[in-house]
Amino acid sequence: MAITSFDDVEAEFEAFDDWDDRYRLIIALGQALPAMDPALKTDANKVRGCASQVWLHPHREGDVLRFAADSDAAIVKGLVALVLMLADGRAPADIDAAEIKARLDGLGLSKHLSSNRTQGLASMIGRIDALARAADGANNGAAA
Repeated sequence: MAITSFDDVEAEFEAFDDWDDRYRLIIALGQALPAMDPALKTDANKVRGCASQVWLHPHREGDVLRFAADSDAAIVKGLVALVLMLADGRAPADIDAAEIKARLDGLGLSKHLSSNRTQGLASMIGRIDALARAADGANNGAAA
């Protein structure tokens, strides 16, 4: 089964019997992320609060927000991919941090990640939320 949506991830997680398989899926999702232009790996794009290095760079495509992202750690890069499945390609006003957290919590990640990775995941969600709010504010300001 090709994993193309978060719903696919949920179905795969449900089908797996153990967390080793789930970790392999998370890592594979990270490996499938498009390569991030090294020029975008700047301090301004770095996510604070992650033990690993994580970069998120937003850009607009019409009415939606797209993200380039990367991490120097395989599992963390997979976690970034999971977050992006829930945020990338959506209108800034439709990116909901509480929904992202709830969907990820539904996978049971918090019970199986280290406290550092759990904190890093929260930092990624917070950064996505801040970028979406800034983009939505800029969009609303332009419309006024």
